[in-house]
Amino acid sequence: MIVVPVYNKMILPYSRIYFRTDEFKSLSGRVAIGEKVVMLVKKEDIPKEEYKEDSFYPLAVTGNISSISAEGYVEVMAGERVYIDDVSINQDYSIELSIRRNPVTIDISEELRSKKLEQIRREMNEYVSNYSWGQSAKAFISQFNSLEETVCAMSIWMTISNEEQYSLLEIDSLKKRTEEIERMLYEYIEVAKVSSDASFAQQEEYQNMYKESAIKKQMEYLQKELDELHPEKVTDVRKFEMKIDNAGMNETAEAEARKVLNRLKQEGSHSSETGMLYDYLDFVTSLSWKSEDPKNIDLDFASKILDEDHFGLKKVKKRIIQQIAVMNLKKKQSGSILLFVGAPGTGKTSIGKSIARALGREYSRVSLGGARDEADIRGHRRTYIGAMPGRIMDGIQKSGVSNPVMVLDEVDKIGASYHGDPASALLEVLDPEQNHTFTDHYMNVPYDLSDVFFICTANTTDTIPGPLLDRMEVIHFEGYTPLEKLSIAKEHLLPKAMEKMGIPEGKISISDDMINKIISEYTREAGVRGLRKRMDTLCRGAAVEIAKEPENVFEVTEDRLRDELDMRPVHREKVPEKQKSGVVTGLAWTSAGGEILYIETVFTKGKGNIIITGQLGDVMKESAQIAVSLVKTMFPDKADVFEKNDIHIHVPEGAVPKDGPSAGITLTTAIASLVTDKAVDPHFAMTGEVSLRGVVTPIGGLPEKLMAAQRAGVKNAFIPKENEDDLRDVAKEVLDQINVIPVSNVEEVLKKVGITTDDMQRDTDAA
Repeated sequence: MIVVPVYNKMILPYSRIYFRTDEFKSLSGRVAIGEKVVMLVKKEDIPKEEYKEDSFYPLAVTGNISSISAEGYVEVMAGERVYIDDVSINQDYSIELSIRRNPVTIDISEELRSKKLEQIRREMNEYVSNYSWGQSAKAFISQFNSLEETVCAMSIWMTISNEEQYSLLEIDSLKKRTEEIERMLYEYIEVAKVSSDASFAQQEEYQNMYKESAIKKQMEYLQKELDELHPEKVTDVRKFEMKIDNAGMNETAEAEARKVLNRLKQEGSHSSETGMLYDYLDFVTSLSWKSEDPKNIDLDFASKILDEDHFGLKKVKKRIIQQIAVMNLKKKQSGSILLFVGAPGTGKTSIGKSIARALGREYSRVSLGGARDEADIRGHRRTYIGAMPGRIMDGIQKSGVSNPVMVLDEVDKIGASYHGDPASALLEVLDPEQNHTFTDHYMNVPYDLSDVFFICTANTTDTIPGPLLDRMEVIHFEGYTPLEKLSIAKEHLLPKAMEKMGIPEGKISISDDMINKIISEYTREAGVRGLRKRMDTLCRGAAVEIAKEPENVFEVTEDRLRDELDMRPVHREKVPEKQKSGVVTGLAWTSAGGEILYIETVFTKGKGNIIITGQLGDVMKESAQIAVSLVKTMFPDKADVFEKNDIHIHVPEGAVPKDGPSAGITLTTAIASLVTDKAVDPHFAMTGEVSLRGVVTPIGGLPEKLMAAQRAGVKNAFIPKENEDDLRDVAKEVLDQINVIPVSNVEEVLKKVGITTDDMQRDTDAA
């Protein structure tokens, strides 16, 4: 049995098919009448050296060699249709098959088929009779015994693709196949009639339909040929037509794109709207509309990537791996929208790039800081001059895929104006129930954002609107300890800085002590952004010296450190050994990390007024009022002092705004110290809000605050009892150096710092 692979050749059961003798010799070396043949249909026009098991369609046609001509042609009489169960490609590229019968359904009479054949013959004879070669053509046509033979013989002149030819073989119903063959042959005749301007319609309605179809097909075929011959001459309209055809848009988007394309055709190149229409089509056709196939994610590999790019952050990495695991199981984007909150330089934005690398996806970053217009998110309507898409769709277009990892940076710095509220527009972007039909005003068609892995970043959640914050899961990025910063500098920052400046390995010598000195004296931050800048500065200085003396090694000493960094060491607040009464050390959280601050109080002659300075916000002002009232109730014998004096409360660094619900016990202790004239050891620091009942309520940012306390030399730190569980997030090296004292009411704090409350107790007993 000879297996004959064919491409772009019509093969149908019970028809005569012609091959060149050379084709058979190259396959088996034998050509003889009566040899059995199986004709396979190739999916692509590839040489035999590239054959694979899936290179062929599953249906084939059997046959027998019926004649061999002297001119070098083999006639094969096709038999029945068969289904291929198995294909094997041998080393000599010969093919072995396992086949089974697959007969068609006979649902049309032979009489009707013969009638249709005769009708086709008449049409063809009538067409060729106008030409000098008509007589020979009629003789050729007269030998056709069936519609299958007719279309097989005529297929070499018909502009039908390999896929269309195979689609005929796939049809199980003989009636449907007959109708399809009849349509193809009529279409061919009409194409020929159109080209020779000879139209003899038998059935006017059908002929017009065939003619229209034939003209369109002929135009498409000719246009394709022209595009392939002269790709540099393809018009913009034609380019957009091809892009729309291949984009895979949804129905709404494709209809809008074709509508705009028609307008572009009508307007011409000199219209004022041409540029706007061109820009719109260029944008929507460059978007990726097709959903990407889900990939299997290796969690070990993802963990390795995160560890390579970022030191520490164990809690954050654990949550990211959980999110990736859920996506891996469900084979689609799933889970919460992650909001990374922390001080600048802690790795919130850069970890998004690591997540993209771990997932094997494209990375896109959208900065939302300062966005005050809803159009920044949703885009401008095309009726406006200078209209453009929103930042979300612009990021999707630049990524080139429909499922990037998209970092929405600085969502806490979004503002609102009379142009609308961009934070409200983000609700639709981030809501999984809505974002599969997100509509950008510029595009005016829905786009599916459900495959995008959104990550948001912020320095604080205080300025994020509640409804938007509710859509996201907050993950806190704690500040780095000095030990962690040392490791980050050695393993990440210094090697990257050396590579960036072109410094060979081993050409810079810097000790751990020098790195620690940079951390403690030349940076003031919770993250490592300033530390990275210092490393870059040192490497630039080293680059100058090494360029002059290539043999030298740049050694960083204390003196050289000051010269190269060209700055004074950063002043850090250190607690003094002693402090006067009325001054207490507090702990505060800022967007740059934790800080210590001093609450200073003093009495001046007056009438019981409260003076508050130091740029305190409304919350801290209320805390001061509560603290004064609380001290008055705790020390009733000091009522005259409050009535005859004004109390001035001040928090230094008055140019820096301060606010937040965590200074209550510090204010209360400072005022109690003032009225009792008992100084509080400055090595006691505290954080926590207080109620009028003296109850200490929980606070946030505990790890950063304790880190600031350890950095300033604090020995004891009071924290709210309800924050005791948060101590597990605090670095061990910090807890080893600070005695943390959980308290539930302000009386415990006062007793620990040596301020007696006996007067308050006696007053309570008497009552």
